[in-house]
Amino acid sequence: MIDVIVESEIRDQVTASTGRERILEAAYELFGRSGVRAVGIDAIISQADVAKMTLYRNFASKSELAMACMQLREDRWTIGWLQAEVLARAETPGGRLLAIFEVFSEWFAREGFEGCPFLTALLEFEDRDDPVRAACLRHLANIRAFVAGLAEEAGIEDPVRFAAQWHILMTGSIVAAHEGRREAAREAQELAELLLERHGVAVALDP
Repeated sequence: MIDVIVESEIRDQVTASTGRERILEAAYELFGRSGVRAVGIDAIISQADVAKMTLYRNFASKSELAMACMQLREDRWTIGWLQAEVLARAETPGGRLLAIFEVFSEWFAREGFEGCPFLTALLEFEDRDDPVRAACLRHLANIRAFVAGLAEEAGIEDPVRFAAQWHILMTGSIVAAHEGRREAAREAQELAELLLERHGVAVALDP
């Protein structure tokens, strides 16, 4: 009898875990493509193929689900792809900074380029006390911190201010790519090279 109960509990845990993952993946795709506000709960549970009760058992609200998706985006995209690619493509801090736009160029050229969910959600949620907006700001700050770390390694005197300027080039290129300018990353890179030159940092990408 005990074995049956244990097996039942394990089965329930696996089902819950699978349901949570399906919900998260469905919301990740839908939010990334259409934004948070435009996507309803019904669309998420339909794509995830779960009951509404399963969603609310795993996520107390749509906002909580949105924040979980943003964390997944940071883990999967910001850290797992962008930062990993940047660190792998160049050895010098200056080369790694410029490599950001090399990676962006490939991103912008992808079929179905979806843009940055952090920027999209930031524009959707204007209330400064909204937890989704706060999560966006944290994740964008983490990207700037990564850039600031490279700037510090490059010997730039005020790496935090430099990172803010560099991030403007990054976000500006994303918006331009949304307009259809698929060369936006290359164009931003040209401006980035001038900024590095101004700070006395070598601008050549590593071979």
